[in-house]
Amino acid sequence: MLIRGKVTPPTDLLLEEGGVGHVIREVEGGHKEIRFELPENYPDLSAFLERWGEVPLPPYIVKKRAGQSDPGDRERYQTVYAKVRGSAAAPTAGLHFTTALLEEIRGKGVRTATVTLHVGLGTFQPMREEKITDHRMHREWFQIPPETAEAVSATRQIGGRVIAVGTTATRALESASQPDGTVQPGAGETDLFITPGYRFKTVDGLITNFHLPKSTLLVLVSAFAGGEAIRGVYQEAIRERYRFYSYGDATLIL
Repeated sequence: MLIRGKVTPPTDLLLEEGGVGHVIREVEGGHKEIRFELPENYPDLSAFLERWGEVPLPPYIVKKRAGQSDPGDRERYQTVYAKVRGSAAAPTAGLHFTTALLEEIRGKGVRTATVTLHVGLGTFQPMREEKITDHRMHREWFQIPPETAEAVSATRQIGGRVIAVGTTATRALESASQPDGTVQPGAGETDLFITPGYRFKTVDGLITNFHLPKSTLLVLVSAFAGGEAIRGVYQEAIRERYRFYSYGDATLIL
């Protein structure tokens, strides 16, 4: 497991019920690698975290709540279609969807498919470089199932549009995209940083939240829709007091 914080290796972290986390070394991005010794009654780390862990909410939400989590976050800060453990944050564009809404969408003839991308802690980090070309993008693990690759290929062959829900899904699809717009099934890591000038090969539309300034997510949507258009949209959002970021409002960009 990797964590980010003011802990210098080698350090031992005392956990609940006698568990110990050995901070072994520092790795890329200031994260730390930890080896866990769990109490005997826990078969694996997932079981221990399920009992003692808290939902990894964005820092600005935690700060606003004075560090206190809400039990309801386990349901609210999660998509209805989440299946695979491993992400450090929810893909927030997907929070807008309910099971009923997805059924309604499918009823209109829209085909849906899923990808997996484990959002990293770097998604919360603002860009501090003056030039976006100097920013080093964090790495995230993703997987494109064969049935999703087939759905994307079939959609493009009939002239349909591929709409990605979220910047994370966009990165995953574009990381696996082929020159003809189809995607290759499989798993891997991506550090793709989508900036203005990038040529999108697979994604034709994007559903995403309103993002914070100086974020790689805002750079991505600017690359997709154009900087001038996005500035106009965000001026309207600020004027009309739209909600930004994790529990914020959504935009559909075509």
